[in-house]
Amino acid sequence: MNLLRAASIVSVLTLASRITGLVRELIVAAMFGAGAWTDAFQAAFRIPNMLRRLFAEGAFSQAFVPLLGNTRARDGDEATKLLISAVATVLFWALLVTCVIGVLAAPVVVWLMASGLKEFDGAVLMTRWMFPYIGFISLVALSAGILNTWKHFAVPAASPVLLNVAVIAAAWWLSPWFKRWGIEPIYSLAAGVMLGGVLQLAVQLPALRRIGVLPRIGLTWPKLREAWHHPGVHLVLRQMAPALLGVSVAQLSLMINTHIASYVGVGAVSWLTYADRLMEFPTGLLGVALGVVLIPQLSAAQGKGDTTEYSAMLDWGLRLVMLLALPCAVALLVFAQPLVAVLYQRGAFTAGDVLQTQRALMAYGVGLLGLIAIKVLAPGFYARQDVRTPVKIAVSVLVMTQLLNLALVPWLGHAGLALSISLGAMINSTWLFIGLKRSGAYRPSPGWGAFALRVLLACSVLGGFLVWAAQAVPWIAMHTRDGQRIGLMAACLAAGVGLYFATLLASGLKFRQFMRRG
Repeated sequence: MNLLRAASIVSVLTLASRITGLVRELIVAAMFGAGAWTDAFQAAFRIPNMLRRLFAEGAFSQAFVPLLGNTRARDGDEATKLLISAVATVLFWALLVTCVIGVLAAPVVVWLMASGLKEFDGAVLMTRWMFPYIGFISLVALSAGILNTWKHFAVPAASPVLLNVAVIAAAWWLSPWFKRWGIEPIYSLAAGVMLGGVLQLAVQLPALRRIGVLPRIGLTWPKLREAWHHPGVHLVLRQMAPALLGVSVAQLSLMINTHIASYVGVGAVSWLTYADRLMEFPTGLLGVALGVVLIPQLSAAQGKGDTTEYSAMLDWGLRLVMLLALPCAVALLVFAQPLVAVLYQRGAFTAGDVLQTQRALMAYGVGLLGLIAIKVLAPGFYARQDVRTPVKIAVSVLVMTQLLNLALVPWLGHAGLALSISLGAMINSTWLFIGLKRSGAYRPSPGWGAFALRVLLACSVLGGFLVWAAQAVPWIAMHTRDGQRIGLMAACLAAGVGLYFATLLASGLKFRQFMRRG
């Protein structure tokens, strides 16, 4: 299958997810602003999201997907189906226990996440409503890993749209009813999250059935015991242990930053969340797409012992990262105010909120290249079933990030939290790159120097144009002329993209080098 085509499919569907996610945040910002209740929802929503990244998309996927790819390449489909059913059974029961404990222990969990919240009790209640979401989304991660291994990328990439649509619908239609019934309207968002989790799992099941790999989950004790004794389950658990530590480092950093933000001031958690949503556009479109496509392909190459193809795929991914992530980072750094003002400034979201969110977005832009590069470099280790090296690096970076917080937060406030994450991501990605190169697993293909110079030249042209555009238009003052402001921003971004790629073409870059088959 053409790897660029597969990545493009995932990117297009992820774009739909990011657009609906942005619409979700626009509606939340317009309806609820950036106040104490919004901070409470954002903190509560981060708890199941953190666990999702920790268990579902994090340690579990990193351990399960490479094993799945290797098993299918080595032992065939029938052995792989037995592995899938055994893992699904153990995962189902583990999730059931986790969700029950999470609902009961919600006050402790919220206190650990953000004890400085002004609406602490509201955050506890919303956490209880949303905690079962981790169960649904973990089973979605299992399904996505299976479908991606069978090279069916569309359904897993499209399913997050359903979460965003469910939250949008809840905010639009359910919150007025909640207000009429005397219930805090923002609770409707928590109900939308739960509905979204159910819908995401529901669309995965027919796709699994069509390719004949729908897991058979054992609902009795003998079936659970039988699944537990499958050797693949223990291999996944052994791989998950160090992977869990590695992913938990990133999530621990997020938890610490949320906790600090809850004390920085009312609105800080929300400003960071709104900025993070914009930063997730490039990380999702490029980083997630490349990671999804590369992990099973790298695992298959490793399973066959094809070191040349393994290295070539890594090189392909890193070149795409530089080609597409660097201009995005430039845009976030120099065009942040127009982006935030045009997208968020309406309703309860004020000009002051624009300026505070802009500061966080610029800080995230500093580390965008590193954040996306990690999505390519870390799978290089996971495909070789080397989880320990990324873990050691992540632990060291966590310590560095918190030291940076000590220096930056008193100076920059909530933006210091975003900047420390960015600097940590740059250190992490550089460390991973050096590790792969020194091990001999990755051997850069010829032509990197000329390629990098062309990209830097094009980024300079793009940056100069966007700096002019950001200063030439009074973006915040134009909030009463929203249609005109949207048209101007779209024209500026389209012109910037055109300038960037025109400069690349004029400098002699050959785009056909990115057409890989795998």
